Amino acid sequence: MTAPDERYRRGLAVLEKLDPEHGERLVAGLAATAPDFAGHVVAFAFGDICGRPGLDLRTRELATVAALTALGTAPAQLEVHVRGALNVGATREEIVEVITQMAVYAGFPAALNGLAVARRVFEARPHGSRST
Repeated sequence: MTAPDERYRRGLAVLEKLDPEHGERLVAGLAATAPDFAGHVVAFAFGDICGRPGLDLRTRELATVAALTALGTAPAQLEVHVRGALNVGATREEIVEVITQMAVYAGFPAALNGLAVARRVFEARPHGSRST
């Protein structure tokens, strides 16, 4: 087991790759209300899980886009991870295909809502850019 500060630093490094512009604001926004929770999110979700070997960040982000689409209840988090997927090399087409695939398993409403989130992210950035 790694030291908590090492986990947090590793999590911040992953978050920086996923969303260099918005990641710091995300953590600061959470920390303003729940600093301990912000630390847990960074250390566990990004340091322990996303920082694991075995899958690259692109694959992890596409899996996360699929899961959040299927949940259908987390549009803000889906937006963060669609942007993150683009930032680590996923294409718009891959993201659309992953969300479309979720229509089979989570239903058309979940996929339609996921596509609406993806459209907002795509419209907010020039085609081909890596960050917003």
